[in-house]
Amino acid sequence: MITILLDSSNTSLSVGIAKDGKLLDYISYEAWQRQSEYMLPELEKILVRNNVNKTDISDVVVAIGPGSYTGVRIAITIAKVMATALNIPIYGVSSLRVQKDDNEPTISLINARGGRSYFGVYQGNEIIVEDCIKTNEEVLAYINEHPTYSVSGDTRYLALESVMFNTLQQMLNLKDSLTEANPLTIKPVYMKENYAKPVY
Repeated sequence: MITILLDSSNTSLSVGIAKDGKLLDYISYEAWQRQSEYMLPELEKILVRNNVNKTDISDVVVAIGPGSYTGVRIAITIAKVMATALNIPIYGVSSLRVQKDDNEPTISLINARGGRSYFGVYQGNEIIVEDCIKTNEEVLAYINEHPTYSVSGDTRYLALESVMFNTLQQMLNLKDSLTEANPLTIKPVYMKENYAKPVY
């Protein structure tokens, strides 16, 4: 079983390929505002590098946001096209959730810009705080109130130390707990002013 993993919801571009539940190969690097240019070529590159034909692909997992408006849309569009053309399952997962630690309580953050952060708190498979958007002041106050929690994500914008996880591995770890989405209706979670729930 070949699974394709796609994430362009933040500043990085990440493409992975897994076989029978194990991450075989991946490409991940900073590509802020260039994901639309690079994601398809990198997907083709990783398929060729691992001698995988498109017809070998069994399913696709994609990060659906919150995150960069354009970045989130790119990965979802590619995943939807793959799922429809190949008639394979598609799974969407929160971009914050894939940054969590498997064991420790984790405050997961993504820069929402404008003095705000996308924010979610997890412990294992439990959601402590649903994905939402907070001011950076609110985020810092929450972190100070929970000193034993890990902080994950690229938090340079807050001048904080954090843990960085391989989001593709986390997507793979979570796949069995995800619900198959409808490729025609799956949508990005933008979450700017109001919470926008994913549609499956």
